[in-house]
Amino acid sequence: MKINKIGVLTSGGDSPGMNAAIRAVVRTCAYHNIECIGIYRGFQGMIEGDFKEMGPRSVNNIVNKGGTILKSARSKDFMHYEGRKKAFENLQNVGVNALVIIGGDGSFTGAEIFNKEFGFPIMGIPGTIDNDIYGTSHTLGYDTALNTVVECIDKIRDTASSHNRLFFVEVMGRDAGHIALNAGIGAGAEEILIPEEDLGLDRLIESLERSKKNGKTSSIVVVSEGDKTTGKNVFELKEYVEANLPEYDVRVSVLGHMQRGGSPSCFDRVLASRMGVKAVESLLEGKSNYMVGLLNDKMELTPLEQAIKGSCEIDKELLRVSDITSI
Repeated sequence: MKINKIGVLTSGGDSPGMNAAIRAVVRTCAYHNIECIGIYRGFQGMIEGDFKEMGPRSVNNIVNKGGTILKSARSKDFMHYEGRKKAFENLQNVGVNALVIIGGDGSFTGAEIFNKEFGFPIMGIPGTIDNDIYGTSHTLGYDTALNTVVECIDKIRDTASSHNRLFFVEVMGRDAGHIALNAGIGAGAEEILIPEEDLGLDRLIESLERSKKNGKTSSIVVVSEGDKTTGKNVFELKEYVEANLPEYDVRVSVLGHMQRGGSPSCFDRVLASRMGVKAVESLLEGKSNYMVGLLNDKMELTPLEQAIKGSCEIDKELLRVSDITSI
């Protein structure tokens, strides 16, 4: 089947670089004389027929903007066959015969089901700050989120050292510790708590006691939101440390959604541009049901199923670097 009209959508949580990827998809379509349709609000917009034709000028001045101009939504209707069938019919009605989906593993799961049911050509672009998708060293928005987190921790450290305080800084990442580990090293954290490594409360207390003995008057502990050192949350961690190390003045800072926003870094803008071009050109070459990823600084394709089910290992060398440099 000849592809002559490609739809593009963003789905799941937004991440910096999504707009740059939309821009690259739209302009690559124009370069190859293919029509492009923007689908608003992800799969929900596909079900409701919320479409808009997009040309090179409709994506002016968005390469530097965070968020997504196409909006994003989580669609319960798309989880049911009736919803997906309606989406398929809407795409057929406007002549769209291939899709570029920018999102995370949940979006790719829906895309893969859609592809199997209707044989619809699909290419995925990994857009999530968590960097938890197999088949790419960097997901869109991860680099920007890291820089945002490091900048925030640098500011928190000013207060921590001024008041001889211990700060627990909770960062995003769901069940992956990539943001916490890299930002923790980059910001010089004394300890980093991630889901992949169970540090344990005893070792944390020992580490903080050692820091005190070594003359450290303030400490930063970076905690990934998926870490279960206490079994519950970062505030219980604070209470435990206060009970066992009363000499510490403990504070908690939850960075929250500020990590998702902001202007994308140069790295994310370039990555988004490369991914957008690769996604469209791969569809035009007849490829389908793949995710575009960055591997060894080259654009590579990974089957969607593998991207969803594959596990992203934490870098053990970085764990060792963290242990050595936090002494």
